Amino acid sequence: MTIMVLRCVSLDTKLQLVPKLQRLNASLHKNYTCHFHFHFSHPPTYFPPKIYKLYQPKKPKNFKKFSIDEAQIRSSPTANPSTFSKKQVLFITSLIVLWYSSNVGVLLLNKFLLSNYGFRFPIFLTMCHMSACAILSYLSIVFFKVVPLQLVKSRHQFFKIATLSVVFCASVVGGNISLRYLPVSFNQAVGATAPFFTAVFAYLMTLKREAWFTYAALVPVVAGAVIASGGEPGFHLYGFIVCISATAARAFKSVLQGILLSSEGEKLNSMNLLLHMSPIAALVLLPAALVMEPNVLEVILSLGRQHKYMWLLLILNSTMAYSTNLSNFLVTKHTSALTLQVLGNAKGAVAVVSSIFIFRNPVTLAGIAGYTMSVAGVAAYGEAKRRLR
Repeated sequence: MTIMVLRCVSLDTKLQLVPKLQRLNASLHKNYTCHFHFHFSHPPTYFPPKIYKLYQPKKPKNFKKFSIDEAQIRSSPTANPSTFSKKQVLFITSLIVLWYSSNVGVLLLNKFLLSNYGFRFPIFLTMCHMSACAILSYLSIVFFKVVPLQLVKSRHQFFKIATLSVVFCASVVGGNISLRYLPVSFNQAVGATAPFFTAVFAYLMTLKREAWFTYAALVPVVAGAVIASGGEPGFHLYGFIVCISATAARAFKSVLQGILLSSEGEKLNSMNLLLHMSPIAALVLLPAALVMEPNVLEVILSLGRQHKYMWLLLILNSTMAYSTNLSNFLVTKHTSALTLQVLGNAKGAVAVVSSIFIFRNPVTLAGIAGYTMSVAGVAAYGEAKRRLR
């Protein structure tokens, strides 16, 4: 028996090389067994086992090893590296622009509607977001085939998704309510403490412990939020409580999702999970909006008559809420989770600077220092988690 060990040295085209290796294996004599290894200068944070090792044969006493570098595999007529590289760079750049414009845009537009425009109905606004996510998710998955459709397979799985939907509603509504009382800069400083709550809930619910230096990285996250709170001129106690509760709910939802949908038969990608969660969330929020915001329809119709662009802003805001989820998925799919984490760290700074210029909210040196410390702690925490994988 001969084992052929194929080696490639870069990460950027790992998925494009696999079909070629599979065709090469199919063309080999039946007495040969391929054992594919990928060697990278920068290992990926996540690599599917079916790609990392396509076959796991038993190692015989005598075997021959052949090494084929990536250049040889990519030099086939089906590949045009220069053209692919240009297209890939342009595509990924477009995704990053979409990601930033969606994430920062929906945050600033939420603040504008809830604080400056007279649209003081965060529950109804969240219901509009969830309705748009339900409709656009259905169109993108069923008609445009962005991802394969994954159906709910059992009543048990449905109740798990419904539980996640309720927690998801609480986190989004809380975040929108806090924007009525807090500036975007302080809202982002408090939101940066999400990794701290994630670590706490992960330990309480799964008894999962991290390395000591991972927890040490969370110290500046919390300390930065405390410093930012003390130095915030527009501090509002109720807004702060709601914001920290929304951040905790978001962290709780991520841990709960990992527990409830952990089995192979129940796992859903983020787009299909949004497809199933958003209609449930919209149905939960509709009676809540009618009860807790009883005059919402009258005020919206009045605002629509006074401001001709109100309906356009509401539709744009709801569409951007879906675009945020779509761009998160696409950036992770075409780059990596680490790239999304880096973009997320920078997003907060972009949102803070943009809000200061747009809304002219006062900031202090202590507030800037506290937020910077929190972001640095989040980056250190993410790096510590990555190194432990």
